[in-house]
Amino acid sequence: MDILFIHQNMPGQFKHLAPALATRRGVRVRFLTRRTDVALKGVERITYPAPAGAGEATHPYLKLFEAAVRSGQQVVRALLTLKQDGFDPAVVIGHPGWGELLYVKDVFPRARLISYAEFFYSGTGADVGFDPADPVNIDQVARVRTRNAHLLLSLQAADHALAPTAWQKSRHPPEFHPKIRQIFDGIDTQAVAPAAGARFTLDDGRVLTAADEVVTYVARNFEPYRGFPSFMRAVPLLLASRPNAQLVMVGGDEVSYGTPPPGGGSWRAAMLKEVDLSPFAGRVHMPGRLPYARYLSLLQISSAHVYLTVPFVLSWSAVEAMACGAPLVASDTAPVHELVQHGSNGWLVPFFDPPAIAARVADVLASRHDPAVRRMRANARETILADWSLARCLPRQLALVDEAIDGR
Repeated sequence: MDILFIHQNMPGQFKHLAPALATRRGVRVRFLTRRTDVALKGVERITYPAPAGAGEATHPYLKLFEAAVRSGQQVVRALLTLKQDGFDPAVVIGHPGWGELLYVKDVFPRARLISYAEFFYSGTGADVGFDPADPVNIDQVARVRTRNAHLLLSLQAADHALAPTAWQKSRHPPEFHPKIRQIFDGIDTQAVAPAAGARFTLDDGRVLTAADEVVTYVARNFEPYRGFPSFMRAVPLLLASRPNAQLVMVGGDEVSYGTPPPGGGSWRAAMLKEVDLSPFAGRVHMPGRLPYARYLSLLQISSAHVYLTVPFVLSWSAVEAMACGAPLVASDTAPVHELVQHGSNGWLVPFFDPPAIAARVADVLASRHDPAVRRMRANARETILADWSLARCLPRQLALVDEAIDGR
């Protein structure tokens, strides 16, 4: 039996599912991607070249859709070559975000298609219009509605879909909810776990351990979607109140979501112009993006981990921090509510309130040796073990694949 995964950034959300299926007797797993530098055990990687982007004359609303169509065409060319070689997948699993799933069923009509329903955009109720200081206009609402075009076509073509959180599922049109299964990606809680002897070496050679006061913040990139401006405005208040605290902020300077700051450049540069951190020289560390093992070491020594997000896709880093037993201070936003119960396994803070963020983190640091905070750490990990771990999620993902195979 052949199974095909499609994701331009292999492995994406399928890091564990694809190798698990490859261990099954008589199953051949292939992965179609643009990446050439990633391998998964037992999985055959097939690559396709990135397509050209949208044309300059394309209507602004349609640029993303045109890029998705071009990506879908590239995938079709690769699929036709596979088909000519006798490849006939029983199941195709992929992410629709870049248009790669648009025409899969036209090449393999007998295959069961499982789409990763990560997010469906709207002009209300989620990320767009969340900031009261940045009200939306009809042009933005129309643009956001239009950007769902390729997602909607892919979802309509899919036989099944999976969404990582209940809130992310709820963002999709209700008529498609029956085909969307809510299953999180799963955290490997054996690897992502507390470690008593963990150490994190700063770029200047200093070593931090759990004995130090360490505040951590992690995002793929420093940007408003992950609360970077709010947190930066909280930093001087926090560090002034906790003179022994060290702050480690992990992330890059690109834009994953949203837009660059006014005038261009990075959000880090923009916020460093606004917020004076010079009084705290030697206590604020921004090492860029980290190798995974080093990143885990940082979470394992964290005295307080800050996770802020607009109502959008839930980050793995929040779940991994809790799996490591790091005390989590998170924004009071969806879908964080599914993960954090305030006062039980973490704390919720207002997204746009830097003084409140600073005060809560300072309180956590001041009481980090108290039994209540130790219970919080234990409860955080237990939450992940119970509902968000790979041991819980992977069997459910495999069951969905089997359901798709049986329905073929």
